[in-house]
Amino acid sequence: MNPERRLIRRKLRNDHLRRKFRKPIPRAVVPSFFTLMNLFCGFVALIQIYEGKLEFGAWLIVIAAVFDMMDGFMARLANANTEFGIELDSLSDIVSFGVAPAFLFYSYSLNEMMIIGIIISALPALCGAIRLARFNVDARIEDPDYFKGLPIPALAMMLVALFLIFQPNPELFEGFKYGINSMIMPVILLLSLLMVSTVPFDKIPRFKMHHLQQNRGKVYLFVFYFIAVVALQEYGLILVFSIFIAKGVIVSMARFWKEIHEEPV
Repeated sequence: MNPERRLIRRKLRNDHLRRKFRKPIPRAVVPSFFTLMNLFCGFVALIQIYEGKLEFGAWLIVIAAVFDMMDGFMARLANANTEFGIELDSLSDIVSFGVAPAFLFYSYSLNEMMIIGIIISALPALCGAIRLARFNVDARIEDPDYFKGLPIPALAMMLVALFLIFQPNPELFEGFKYGINSMIMPVILLLSLLMVSTVPFDKIPRFKMHHLQQNRGKVYLFVFYFIAVVALQEYGLILVFSIFIAKGVIVSMARFWKEIHEEPV
């Protein structure tokens, strides 16, 4: 082969490689990175809980929730909501917000309840899987401005807040037959049932000007949530998610009461 032809072929090959590596990074990569960090934090939380470092594991679940919030924020900001992202997010959430908090409370106190403790501690993961599967199916059909059923990160944050507040003070439950389990078991049962319910819960407003203007009250409420969690930490978590859950339940009950008392047309 003569030198000129060899030079032309090399130039064509280099141009092909240059075009190949100049392809823009897909929009879905950025939110997927935060989703994977959520999953990583959930995995490390399980390791820490297994090794007996329960408080560290609990805070890792909180950090996983921060990454979960960031992946949703970045997906909306980049307009990168994809079916792949939805599926990846759900797989990560079941580990970080279903299995990890369930294992946290089993390791902390529910192991004392034998088979009952195993069943109760499994509920966040079992009901969370149902909740996420239903969400994935519904997301392909519609995208309402509310969550149908309690979001699994909300359950996880509520349980983690309860652990962080009451774990240093076990004497508060000395008068109960089963100690702290007398409070934990009904709370886990109630929150798990709310996940598989159809009770509507607030979504973070979309980052579009007209949508933000139409939902100013909700925007101010979420800003308050953020400030409360940053300022009060675990006490902020329990305050914020108590308000979040109570608001959803009260609104749902009010709507139900209105419907059964409306006169038929």
